[in-house]
Amino acid sequence: MSYDLAVWEGERPADNKAVGRVFNDLYDRYLDGEPEPPSERIKAYVAALLERWCDVTEDGEETSPWSVGPLIDSASGPLIYFGMSWSMAEEASAHAAALAASMGLVCFDVQQDRLRS
Repeated sequence: MSYDLAVWEGERPADNKAVGRVFNDLYDRYLDGEPEPPSERIKAYVAALLERWCDVTEDGEETSPWSVGPLIDSASGPLIYFGMSWSMAEEASAHAAALAASMGLVCFDVQQDRLRS
C-alpha cells in the first residue's frame, strides 16, 4: 500500500473542492491516455526529490520512500502522480510538498483530497 501525491504546474486552486476537479481533469488528460514527456519544471522537481532520496530502482539499502520507479515514469506533461511507502510517508510527503511549494508547483494529497502546502 502506498501514500500518493500529485504535483503539477498551474495556478493554485481556490479551495479543496476545486483542487479535486483540477486533479481529475489533469489525470484524465495526462495519465489516463498516452503519456507525454514530462515538462522541464516537473523534471526539475523529480531531480530535486531524487537528491534527497535515491530512486527505488537504485536503492540497494532500501532507504528510498518511493513506491515505484523510475520516479520520472510517474510524470506526464505538467503532472506527476507518485506514491511512497507508508513507513516513510509522513517525512517524504512533507518534503515533497515543501519542495513543490518552493518551486511554484501545486501539491495535492490524494488520500485526504486536499491541497498540501
